[in-house]
Amino acid sequence: MAGFNKVILVGNLTRNPELRYTPSGTPVASFGLATSRRFKQGDELKEEVCFIDIVVFGKQAEHCGQYLSKGNGVIIDGRLQQRRWETEDGQKRSKHEVVAQGVTFLPKRGEAGGEGGGFHEEPPSYEDEQL
Repeated sequence: MAGFNKVILVGNLTRNPELRYTPSGTPVASFGLATSRRFKQGDELKEEVCFIDIVVFGKQAEHCGQYLSKGNGVIIDGRLQQRRWETEDGQKRSKHEVVAQGVTFLPKRGEAGGEGGGFHEEPPSYEDEQL
């Protein structure tokens, strides 16, 4: 049976993107994303926050490093990936992260109506770009 691995998230950056380059020169950006959901439990309104690590490659990684900072809102379209490794003392570790295939920048609070400055140029969207 064929599998399907697709993730779409909307949230805010929990830290500034960290931009680095692979030995072959490919740009890689990583950052944290906080997503939340509100729900009612009895008469009380509660909020649950989920923190997700995001990895972006290529030109969009450079744009994320240039345009995004902690607190910015984004829409992430990507796939879930599990990385496994062993520490120096022999302990096995693993972590799940989202490899972004599309990053859409959301306007900052107060900028949606066109007031408050905004970007000096329109940041790119990578929804249709193939890596």
